[in-house]
Amino acid sequence: MSEVVSSHFDTKKLTAMGVLVSLGIVFGDIGTSPLYVMKAIVNARKETGNLPFTEYIEGALSCIIWTLTLQTTVKYVVIALRADNKGEGGILSLYSLVKKLKKKWLYVIAIIGASTLVADSIITPSLTVMSAVEGLKIFSPHTPVVGITLVILAIVFLVQQFGTASIGKLFGPVMVLWFLVLGGFGSIHIFDHLEILNAFNPYYAYNLITHSPSAIVIMGAVFLCTTGAEALYSDLGHCGKKNIRVSWAFVKSMLILNYLGQGAWLLDNPTSVSDGINPIFGIMPEWAILPGVILATAAAIIASQSVITGSFTMFSEAMSVNFWPNQQIDYPSGVKGQMYIPRINWGLMFLCFIVVIYFQKSEAMEAAYGLTITITMLMTTILLFFWLSRNKATRVFAVGFIAVYLCIELGFFYANVIKFFDGGWLTMVLGGFIAVCMYAWYNGRLIKAKFIKFVKLNKYIAVIKDLKLDETIPKYATNLAFLSRAKNHDEVESKIIYSIIRKQPKRADHYFILNITNQEDPYTFKYTIDEIMPGTIYRVNFLLGFKVDRRINDYFDQVLQDMMDEGTIPSRSSHPSLRGYDIPPDLKYVIIDNTYINDTLLTVKEKITLNIYNFVKYIGSDDFKAWGISSHNVTVESAPLLDQKVFTKKIKQVDFRHYDS
Repeated sequence: MSEVVSSHFDTKKLTAMGVLVSLGIVFGDIGTSPLYVMKAIVNARKETGNLPFTEYIEGALSCIIWTLTLQTTVKYVVIALRADNKGEGGILSLYSLVKKLKKKWLYVIAIIGASTLVADSIITPSLTVMSAVEGLKIFSPHTPVVGITLVILAIVFLVQQFGTASIGKLFGPVMVLWFLVLGGFGSIHIFDHLEILNAFNPYYAYNLITHSPSAIVIMGAVFLCTTGAEALYSDLGHCGKKNIRVSWAFVKSMLILNYLGQGAWLLDNPTSVSDGINPIFGIMPEWAILPGVILATAAAIIASQSVITGSFTMFSEAMSVNFWPNQQIDYPSGVKGQMYIPRINWGLMFLCFIVVIYFQKSEAMEAAYGLTITITMLMTTILLFFWLSRNKATRVFAVGFIAVYLCIELGFFYANVIKFFDGGWLTMVLGGFIAVCMYAWYNGRLIKAKFIKFVKLNKYIAVIKDLKLDETIPKYATNLAFLSRAKNHDEVESKIIYSIIRKQPKRADHYFILNITNQEDPYTFKYTIDEIMPGTIYRVNFLLGFKVDRRINDYFDQVLQDMMDEGTIPSRSSHPSLRGYDIPPDLKYVIIDNTYINDTLLTVKEKITLNIYNFVKYIGSDDFKAWGISSHNVTVESAPLLDQKVFTKKIKQVDFRHYDS
């Protein structure tokens, strides 16, 4: 057995660099929320009737403080960060921890949570960048906000393919400066109205919720302050829980200072938002507004970058749990964990452009923001409940946890669902589309698995042995490799046997069955070699974590080189004319695609599922691209998908009956 374990930065230790990196990667989304939260809260007051403005602002700030405490600090920073999968976080990593429980329906919860998180990731870059750019309207009311926003987003998405290792080093210092600016300018205005500190008393939040005629509208705006909490959990693998927890103490302090400062400033400028002034820029001195807009734009870009890379991680996890087709994954920075998925990148960019062009203003976008992330948070709460209740010691706590957070998050969901027709429908449509694709892919694979026949390799050793020696059949390749998903080491798909013996007899010196198994441990990188037939048939088992590059072509080349060095297989070509020049042996891959030919065996639901499955498969990469196999030496074949019982009967009666002896 050969084993290689990939190395990555140790995120278990608390270090100054770890805290700095956390500030640059983890808190971009929640750290840019002051760009739009207070503006949204003031706009929500239009529905509140005669509630005094001071009482309204103090109550709203109290809601913000306690939402950040209960939702972000307690649920995510204290509890959720404990639910890590070998150092990785996020809803799909959490699902990997609980999917072994006898609750088969939990995969639906994970799919809903993951798809709505992706939908929220589309609106986040659009809203944060546009909110920052709108600050330029203070200098020029006719600033082309939409055009500038589109250009910035295009640049952000375009640079993904080149890697972000070098510019990523700047994220931490820039975000430190951003948070210091938030806290600094906020602190200055707190002294204008020290009574704003009443917001720390939860009674003011209670008073607003119970006495405002449209408290539900207000809570929809308040919820925007915690939308980055789910991303905080998803980025666990980049920085580690200790670094995130320490840096959150600093981030939360700066955010609250800024919100209090904006609130105090609004008490003196109650009509500013209706006049088109964003309170976050209103609290800045005139000389600091332009640098503030530039810094806010940089912070928005960093937040967008974090959301995009988080989406790459989420989709790679979805591939590992069979929610999404395998797609080409690159690591352009050469840094483990920094991945790039081309089709996901361009798809997100296209959808972000649609969002910006459709809404035109950040104020309109706020209506669409938050609805889908409340669903993600609800799904995370359900999965956390099952994770906490795995043993008797935490079962009582788990019940209390789900009771409290279902009440909180269902309230936020109701507060956001009323914005459905104001723009929330767009993110729901996007999330619903992704959820349907994930559901169809997961169940489509299960449907197809019912029709895939696995056979014992030992039954065909004699046939392949004779085939290898039959010189009347032209040699197909020296080394011939097939991709297999058979779970048992002594089995293989019947379609592979069909390809070797029936479709076109393929004579080779060595046959390799390559089995790639996705591992829940993100950094697993192992392979084993089983010799099925001495000197002829080998099974190579690759065990890869979802953060390991899928360069099977390179890995298998190394396996072959190891076998050559050990003398297991020849290191030179089998052809005399080439062997004399030390030419290495040739290699060919065969990838077999199942083609369904008899839909009378399917139910209506299965037919619909497989139709969507085929569409999703089209979205994904070809198998040889997804697994990093060079296309120049790949043959793609099709094989019929038949009912197992029918196919088994045919094999016994016709297919290989005369070979069994």
